[in-house]
Amino acid sequence: MNCLQEWKPPLKPQRIGDEIMKLLFHISVLGAALLATGCRPASNATQPPPPAVTVAPVEQREIVEWGEFTGRSAAVDSVEVRPRVSGYIQEVRFQSGQLVRKGDVLFVIDPRWHQATFDQRQAEEAQAQAHLDNARREAERTSQLLANNAISVEEADARRSRQLEAKAALAAAQAALDFARLDLEYTLVRSPIAGRVSRALLTEGNYVSGIAGAATVLTTVVSVDPVYVYADIDENSLLQFNALALARKLGTDEHGRVPVAMELADETNFPHEGIIESFNNQLDPGTGTILLRATFPNADGRIVPGLFTRIRVPLSKRHVALLVAERAIGTDQAQKYVLTLTSTNTVAYHAVELGPAIEGKRVIRSGLQGNEEIVVNGLQRVRPGMPVAPQPELAAGEARRFAQR
Repeated sequence: MNCLQEWKPPLKPQRIGDEIMKLLFHISVLGAALLATGCRPASNATQPPPPAVTVAPVEQREIVEWGEFTGRSAAVDSVEVRPRVSGYIQEVRFQSGQLVRKGDVLFVIDPRWHQATFDQRQAEEAQAQAHLDNARREAERTSQLLANNAISVEEADARRSRQLEAKAALAAAQAALDFARLDLEYTLVRSPIAGRVSRALLTEGNYVSGIAGAATVLTTVVSVDPVYVYADIDENSLLQFNALALARKLGTDEHGRVPVAMELADETNFPHEGIIESFNNQLDPGTGTILLRATFPNADGRIVPGLFTRIRVPLSKRHVALLVAERAIGTDQAQKYVLTLTSTNTVAYHAVELGPAIEGKRVIRSGLQGNEEIVVNGLQRVRPGMPVAPQPELAAGEARRFAQR
C-alpha cells in the first residue's frame, strides 16, 4: 500500500486559529510526499548492460623464433684515395656523393713534368738500343776476324763484353722508361673500387704529395652493394644459436648460409634479407657479447654506411606456436595475463609466459591451450568473472569501415 494512502490529516482543532491550521496542513502534506518518495521499491531500478568487447581466437602458426639486436651498417670496401706522384692538382672530375666505377678518373695532376721525364727516358732507351745493335754487330764479326788473325784474342773478348754491357744498359733504360711511364699514368688519379665518392678534400691548384707513407688524402670511396651490418650478440643468444647449428636445426639457403633480416630506424617488419657472414673468434669479457657480421644486398643504395639498424637472428628451429595480439596482453604487477571468453559469456583470467614478438603479435609459451578466444579490445573495461557482450574481431573491423563511409 502506498505510504501516501496510509496518512490521514489531523482533525481540525477547535481552539487554534485558521492561519495556524493552514500552516500545519501544508507541512503535513509535504512530509507525506517525501515519505511516499522514499517508500518506492528498489526493484524498479534498471541494471546497466554488459560491456561490449572484441574477441579473437588464438592463432596457431609455424614460425621461427628470432632474437633482435642493434647494429650499425658498414661498407664492405672503404678506400682513402691518395696520389702516387707529387704535383699540382690540375682538375677535379667528380661531384661530391657521386657513384663511380672502378678506374674512373677522379683527379688530374699536372702531367707536364712527368711527360718531360717520360720523353727523356724514351730517348735514353732508344740510345741504349742503338748501342746494343752496334755492339751486337761487332760481336757477330768477332769469330771471323779472330779466325783470320785480324784481331787479337783480347780485342775479341772486349767486343763480347761491350755487347753484354750494351744489353744491360738497354735493360736499365727500359726499366727507367717503365718507371717514367707509370709516373705519367699516375697523374690521372683513378678510383680503386666501384662505389660512392666523398667530397674533394683538395681542389685545383693545390700541391699534393705522392711520397709513400706521407701521401696526401684526396677523397674517400666506399662500396655500395653489398653492405655489412655489425651487431653485438649476447652470450645466451650465442649459446642458443651454436646449439641449433651443431644439431643442424637452423634453416639455411641453398648454399648452406644462415638467413637473417634487418630494418632501418624508419622501417618495420624487417624488410631487408641477408645472410650471416661470420662471428668474431672470441667473446668480449667486458660486455659479454660477440661481434656478428652479416651481409645484405643494397642495389638501390638505401643502406648508407654508419646507419643504426636492428637485425633479427634465428634462435629456434621451425615449430608451431600460439600467438595473440600485443594489445590483448595485460600486466598485473610483474605478471602478464590475457582474458579469455567462457561459454557463459564471462571473462576468465589466464597468466601467460611470453615469447618474442612476431609481426605485431606475441608468442605465448605457456598459459593457453590454443582453442581459446581472447579479449583483444576493451580489456580495461572488464574484470575476471564479469559478463560481457562479445563481438568477433572481423565483425568489429567491418563495423568501423562502415562507420567511416
